[in-house]
Amino acid sequence: MQFRGLRTQKKSMQIILLHPRFARVRSLTVNTRHILIALLLLCVLVLGCAALLSYILLTHAGDSQSPMLHGIAESMMRQDEDKKEKYLKENLAVMAIKLGEMQAQLMRLDALGERVQGLSGVPPQEFNFKVPPGQGGAISSSNPATVPHALDMSELQKALEAFSVDIGHRSDYMNVVETALMSDKIKSRLLPTMQPVNVLYNSSSFGWRIDPFTGGNAFHEGLDFPAPTGTPIFAAAAGVVIAAEFHPQYGNMLDIDHGNDIMTRYAHASQLYVKVGDIVRRGQHIADIGTTGRSTGPHLHFEVRIKGAAQDPRKFLALGAGPPRLPPVAAK
Repeated sequence: MQFRGLRTQKKSMQIILLHPRFARVRSLTVNTRHILIALLLLCVLVLGCAALLSYILLTHAGDSQSPMLHGIAESMMRQDEDKKEKYLKENLAVMAIKLGEMQAQLMRLDALGERVQGLSGVPPQEFNFKVPPGQGGAISSSNPATVPHALDMSELQKALEAFSVDIGHRSDYMNVVETALMSDKIKSRLLPTMQPVNVLYNSSSFGWRIDPFTGGNAFHEGLDFPAPTGTPIFAAAAGVVIAAEFHPQYGNMLDIDHGNDIMTRYAHASQLYVKVGDIVRRGQHIADIGTTGRSTGPHLHFEVRIKGAAQDPRKFLALGAGPPRLPPVAAK
């Protein structure tokens, strides 16, 4: 058989096949596309053979008695284990750094908790933010177990569990402090510490005085705030209206119950804007100043009573911020 190749102008190669058995001459044309396909098939064949050989070697390396196969398998396994160990160490280091940052933030929260604890009035001996339960101990250089070293997985797990317990204790501490602060806040809002009228003085104080109607000595059970008729009257604290009526002596009168046996009274009003059973908030516009009932002129008669006994309102108002700084209320 003879092969004769001819190159044409189209960059293709023609192979002519000559054989005595052929009745006529046969030719085969090979161009660039055919060559590329053949090379691609050759590469796929080589890669498939290599993958098949690797699979056979790894699968049967344990059963084979060949030292070379054992060596190849052990080398590949060591490389794989080294990569996993390196990855694990890197992640452990990152997690240890994060744990250290969280512990530093927890220390700052402890310092904040101590300051808030002092504001809430919770005794330090009940909740100590500086010394959480179950911690402490010095590092000894003679004991290898206490020398600083990189954390392994078990040590990191223990540290995270201890950290979780500490977070739980601090959460309990903060809940107690929050409860104490919330209780104080509620109590402060229920105490009549806000001046009910935006004036700077009162005309008649709490205690004994000369009665303007009889001229005799009489005990005055509240404070009188003189102001023009229609001046807004505000609730000194939040509470529930238990009386809204006309009284022969107090005129148009409001009584508000603030809980804990504390009640405030607003008398001689010209108008009442709430009724019995209404819940009023601190600083709410509840009435207007007038001169109804036993009165010599427009003013507010303001009382504070505990268990029915009259108290000096100045003791409560002194705890507040003075006259209310409220926007003007539109006329009703």
